[in-house]
Amino acid sequence: MRQITVMNGPERRRHWNDEERLRILAEAFAPGTCVADVARKHDISTARIYTWRRKLRQPVEMAEFAQAVIVPSDNPPPSKPKDPAVIVELPGTRRVSIFAAASPALAVAVLKALQ
Repeated sequence: MRQITVMNGPERRRHWNDEERLRILAEAFAPGTCVADVARKHDISTARIYTWRRKLRQPVEMAEFAQAVIVPSDNPPPSKPKDPAVIVELPGTRRVSIFAAASPALAVAVLKALQ
């Protein structure tokens, strides 16, 4: 017959508030610092630090849609430029092209939505 030992006590799982996470992230990614050393110092895994950083970089707010402009039918449509000013390659075969005729606000909104 086997013997099983049940250990009860405080839970090992720790919880950090936002200030502690930001302080550890700032320490881990300071110039000349090794993430593994900071992880050992705070007794956490390096994966936990990288997960916090990834979640911090995720956009909090939903992206806003650009306003559509309707051109009256009596005006000729604007000519399309041949080459885009900026091409953003996305994973797979997708890409976003921004032409020079785009307003700066529209270009910024598109790039923020891609973060």
